[in-house]
Amino acid sequence: MYRQNNNRYRGNFSNNRRWPVKSYDPSNLVRNSVQASVEDKPYEAVNSFASFAISDSLKRNISARGYTVPTPIQDQTIPLILEGKDVIGIANTGTGKTAAFLIPLLNEVSKNRNKKVLIIVPTRELADQIRNEFFEFSRGMNIHCVLAIGGVNLHRQKSDLRRNPNFVIGTPGRLMDLIEHRSLNLSTFETIVLDEVDQMVDIGFISSIKYFISLLADKRQSLFFSATVDGKAKEVLNGFVRNPVTVSVKKQDMLKNIKHDVIRIPNQAKKIEHLHDLLIKKEFEKVLIFGRTKWGVQRLSEELVKRGFNADVIHGNRTQSQRLRILDRFKRNQIHILLATDVASRGLDIDNVTHVINYDPPETYEVYIHRIGRTGRADKIGNALTFV
Repeated sequence: MYRQNNNRYRGNFSNNRRWPVKSYDPSNLVRNSVQASVEDKPYEAVNSFASFAISDSLKRNISARGYTVPTPIQDQTIPLILEGKDVIGIANTGTGKTAAFLIPLLNEVSKNRNKKVLIIVPTRELADQIRNEFFEFSRGMNIHCVLAIGGVNLHRQKSDLRRNPNFVIGTPGRLMDLIEHRSLNLSTFETIVLDEVDQMVDIGFISSIKYFISLLADKRQSLFFSATVDGKAKEVLNGFVRNPVTVSVKKQDMLKNIKHDVIRIPNQAKKIEHLHDLLIKKEFEKVLIFGRTKWGVQRLSEELVKRGFNADVIHGNRTQSQRLRILDRFKRNQIHILLATDVASRGLDIDNVTHVINYDPPETYEVYIHRIGRTGRADKIGNALTFV
């Protein structure tokens, strides 16, 4: 990892705000995760990608990505979706949910070019990632999609929709804009995917989701993916799926490749120094650091850059183009340390993250799971450290 030097810059930096951790003791993270890793038996897939009843073109694209054995959520949901069933998929980020619905839906569209699919997700970053996955899986299949997200030109999206694409991937706010402008008619979509539903509910989109459901055609295939299904998510479910098949992938399936530790900080004024001492170690090659607030991660990023670290930051005050550009640089290893608020903890597919550091502890165990899902992917060993 490139740094200007390893001499310690002693700036006047401290994070004096003490954030309470709700719903759990962070020390339990290590104990619970280790127990889960010991108790879980390796999952044995029933299917292979070669055995799925999908087109040869799709199989070639899957093979080109190096996929051979499906993850548990893919193994169990792809056959159900191919059969046209409504599916509730309970799985954490990092378990392969995107491929679990894109692969069978691309296959169905390849057989029926009039079929239209709407995919609704909570964040622009996740929508962009799904579109990138779409491009990889659909190579040479002449299937088109439109990305409908905020922060980019609305008129361009309206023009793209007039070309009648098979797939629309969007966030609730921009989809609402397009509906109000009469550029998007939800009753024409035969398949609807709600992804990361728990986060959409958490950030206040439940009314929008209910409104979208009210506009859908009665005859449709509905796919619902979420890490948890609490009371509000159940409200969405009640009006969305019909006679669904539920597939649940446990948290432990995701945790088994991640080493967990808690870093106790007796003096908050020394917190930055503890972080510095970690980051200068050789094994911290590609690091994702989570904080709670926009100003907090921005300030920490500036301090790390001042100390000679190759770092950048994404948060809600960055424009969409800035966030995507920074994420792309991190994926390409042009940045070795990325700081973020929880806007980046859901669904982002970033290869080879060696360490996730919770500089500010997550509010709940569920948030912890989503954050650490950025490491330990694709059977690689990852590391999760939580400052308390």
